[in-house]
Amino acid sequence: MPRWLRLTLLIVSSTTLLLVAVALIAVHVMLQPERITAMLQNQARNAGLELSLASPATPALFPRPALELEGITLSAQNANLPILLASRGTLALPWRTLFRGETVISKMQIDSPRVDLDALQSWLDDLPSGPATPPSEIPRIDAGVHITRGSLVRGNQLLLGDVELDAGRLAADHRFVLTVSAKDAHDVPTQVRLSLTPRIKNSALELDGIALHFAHSTTLTLQLNGDARWRGAADATANLSGKLDHADTGQYDTSLSLVPADQSTPLMLALKLDGPDNHADLHIPPLALTAWWSQLDHDDGPKLSVPPGNGHAEIARIDTGDISIEGLTIKAGTDVPAPAASAPAPAQPAAAKPAAIRKQP
Repeated sequence: MPRWLRLTLLIVSSTTLLLVAVALIAVHVMLQPERITAMLQNQARNAGLELSLASPATPALFPRPALELEGITLSAQNANLPILLASRGTLALPWRTLFRGETVISKMQIDSPRVDLDALQSWLDDLPSGPATPPSEIPRIDAGVHITRGSLVRGNQLLLGDVELDAGRLAADHRFVLTVSAKDAHDVPTQVRLSLTPRIKNSALELDGIALHFAHSTTLTLQLNGDARWRGAADATANLSGKLDHADTGQYDTSLSLVPADQSTPLMLALKLDGPDNHADLHIPPLALTAWWSQLDHDDGPKLSVPPGNGHAEIARIDTGDISIEGLTIKAGTDVPAPAASAPAPAQPAAAKPAAIRKQP
């Protein structure tokens, strides 16, 4: 190789290395990872959380400006059990961050997060009560979120694994899309896709064009569409309707609606289901429904009871995780048959036909 060519290659390679070094230094100075890390920690602290990293955040330039986070731990303040542990994360930044010095995050990517449900519930329980009225404007979150290889646990018990989550930008009058896929402890896949358009109108929070798609394994899919309104406290309305398809039993017409509370009745959830072998027309307080459902997987064994409400249901079979219920009939409120008498009996709280309930091995 001629001497002049060797000299030219040496100059070019040295110049390239120098430019790369200068660019990395400039990126570190302009991105200011310490400042952005401190901003995230302050935001977490304002929510009653502590965010820590195994090592300082490091800047990256290609394929776009970003900060790399290693060893992420998120805990409630003064708590021993972390809510979230993640091996690494990436904060993607727009190119204008390099030139304008703006602290704007366009996308947050988290790899292998582990979320403990007990720790999360404990933190939520300690939060102050939410507002009794809708906010004056929709909170704006420009950063999308992408989670890969996540898991949801309760202590040492795996609830969901292989969690993949994508959430888009949240803003008023902007279509918000959330997609989640996961596998339960039995390796059965579940997918959820939710899209809606939020806005504040006439002092109410409106969720328009709600589209919910839920799929469990290859046997069950649920598609609901509708709208919801919240005007404050228990003044909430929602109307969702669609189809539930079960590969083994057929298709069901399904509807869910929220009826606002008044002076004599609480907020009620109306559920209607009509199809082969399964029929339901129930009005149930949502909080009571949540408490009832939790009893199916009680630590001391499954407990079957009927929540307060009104209506009837004939369900051939329910499978939820490792719980199976067969031949369930529910009659509540005014649907409970009155005893033989000359005068009609007052409405009874609830009645249920004996059903077979067992835990799957």
